[in-house]
Amino acid sequence: MKIKPSFLVLAVSLVLAACDKNSVRVIETDELLKNLDNPKYVIIDTRDDSFYNGFKEKNALRGGHIKGAVQFTCAWLYNIERDKLESFAAGKGITKDKTLVVYGTDPETRECVASEFLTRGYKIAEFKDFVSYANVAEYPLENFPNFKYSVSPQWVDAVIQGEKPETYSNNDFMIFEVSWGPLDKAKSYAQHIPGAYHFDTDWVENEPVWNLSDPKVIEQNLLKNGITKDKTVILYSDNQLAAYRVFWALKWAGVEDVRVMNGNFETWQDAGLPTETTVNTPTPATAFGTTVPSNPQINISTPEDAVKAQKSGLRLISNRAWDEYTGKISGYDYIQNAGEPEGAEWGFAGTDSSNMADYYDPDGTLRNPNEIFALWKQLGINQGDQLAFYCGTGWRAGVSWFITQLAGWEHTYVYDGGWNAWQMNGSLPIQKGAPKNISKPDNKNDYGDVAKRGNSCKS
Repeated sequence: MKIKPSFLVLAVSLVLAACDKNSVRVIETDELLKNLDNPKYVIIDTRDDSFYNGFKEKNALRGGHIKGAVQFTCAWLYNIERDKLESFAAGKGITKDKTLVVYGTDPETRECVASEFLTRGYKIAEFKDFVSYANVAEYPLENFPNFKYSVSPQWVDAVIQGEKPETYSNNDFMIFEVSWGPLDKAKSYAQHIPGAYHFDTDWVENEPVWNLSDPKVIEQNLLKNGITKDKTVILYSDNQLAAYRVFWALKWAGVEDVRVMNGNFETWQDAGLPTETTVNTPTPATAFGTTVPSNPQINISTPEDAVKAQKSGLRLISNRAWDEYTGKISGYDYIQNAGEPEGAEWGFAGTDSSNMADYYDPDGTLRNPNEIFALWKQLGINQGDQLAFYCGTGWRAGVSWFITQLAGWEHTYVYDGGWNAWQMNGSLPIQKGAPKNISKPDNKNDYGDVAKRGNSCKS
C-alpha cells in the first residue's frame, strides 16, 4: 500500500524527537541470530504481505520472513484507533518488556513503525540488512509453500505490462473483478483494473442453496468467458469474499494457475496504479482442457456427505459470526432457521454474514496466516486435522480454505452446502448455543471502530 508522504514526514520527525530521550540502536546480524529464539525479543517485519509470505525482494536470493517474525506495517496505522494500538500490538506479542527488532527494506516504512512504538516507550532496535541476511542460505528464513496464490497490486501491474514477475511464466492471463450479478449491475466494475473483465458469481453457483452449479453449466460459463485450465486467472473483488469463493471454485474446476490480489480495488488505487472504465468483453474459448471438476475432492457438497465424513473424523469448522454460530440469528434474510450442524466448531469469522473481519489486517489485506493458525490452535484446530470450513452459503469459508492452501495444509475442504442446505433438511441434527457454554474467543484483532463491512454476498 502506498504510504502518504505527510504521514512519513510525521513519522520521521517523531523518531528524531524521540531520540533525544531514547536510543534507537542498529542491531547487526550476529546479534540478531543469537536472539531469534529469545522470548525477550520480538522480530517485526514491516514489509508488504507478499514479501513476508515468500516473494523475493529485489537482489535477494530467497524470499520470506526472518524466523519467528511477526508483522506490523506502517499502512495499518491509519486504521488503528490510537487508544487501541498497544492492546492490538500485545495480541501479536509486542509488549514494552521486550526488545522490538524492526526490519524492512524501505527505510521510511521501517522508521514509520519504529517511531510509533518508540514514542510510546517501547525498546527499539533496527535491523537494516535484510537482503544480505536473505542471501545467506544458512540464516533461518520462513515462507508459506504456496505464497504465489496471494499477489500484490505491483505484481498484477507487472503482468499487465508484459513482464514476467516472480512465479509467473505464462503468456496468457485474464484479470477478473468478481461480484454477484450481471455486468450491467456490477457497480464494482464501473471503475476497474485496466484490462479486467467482470466475473458474475452466478457463473459457478445457483439459488436457492447457492451451492456450486452442475459441472457442465460451470464449464460452459467459464468457456463463454474465455477461461481455460491453462490460463493464469487473477481475481480481485471489492468484497474479498467473492474472490476467495471463486478461487476455490476455479481450483475445483481445474484451472491450474489462479491468483488473488491481496486486498481490494482500494488497495490497487492506494498503490497509485492506473484504472479504467472501459467495458472489456472476453473472447470465448472452445475447450477447457480437462474434465470439470478436476479436483472434486476439495468440495464436500451436501449435508449428507458432511455427516458421512464426520463419522470418519472430519471436523466441521464454522466461519459464521458468533451470533450465527450460537443460534441467535440466521444471518440472512433468505435463511429461515438459526442454529448450526451438530458438532460444529467455531473457527472465527467477522461481525456479520458480509465479512471475515477476524481474518483481515487493519488495511483490509489478508491477515498473517500464522496468527490465524495460533487462534485455531487455542481451539484445538491443528494442521493435519481433517477440516471442512463452511458458513451460510460458502463465501466466507473460502477465506479460511485459502489460508490453509497458502500454507500448504492438506486435508482441508469447503463444505459447500453450509448452514443453508443443512437447515433445509428438518431431519438433520442441529445445535444451538455455545458448546459447553464457552465465551466468544478473543480474535486478538481489535483495532477499534473502523470499517469492517463488506457488500452482502447477494447484494
